[in-house]
Amino acid sequence: MKDASDPKNLIREAYRIEGITDGECRSIFMDWALSLTDPDPLPHIRTLLDRYRSDAPDHPMTAVLEQGLANPPAAKRRGGRAGRVGQG
Repeated sequence: MKDASDPKNLIREAYRIEGITDGECRSIFMDWALSLTDPDPLPHIRTLLDRYRSDAPDHPMTAVLEQGLANPPAAKRRGGRAGRVGQG
């Protein structure tokens, strides 16, 4: 069963990587945000924090998720002509 809050298990895997850095967590977070089908990432960030924060309060991914909650990621990139030109 796929997890709607972590569809590619990117966040779960980040928590399993020993010695992962802040920069690597930020990169994984952006990949995660782009993989969501829901346009509002905030409920998913809350779900992930509820899932991982108590067991890993000092993990760099916890800090990145908390930052993402305070400053949600930008909207998804747009492809094709609309991405290059914008809507008219």
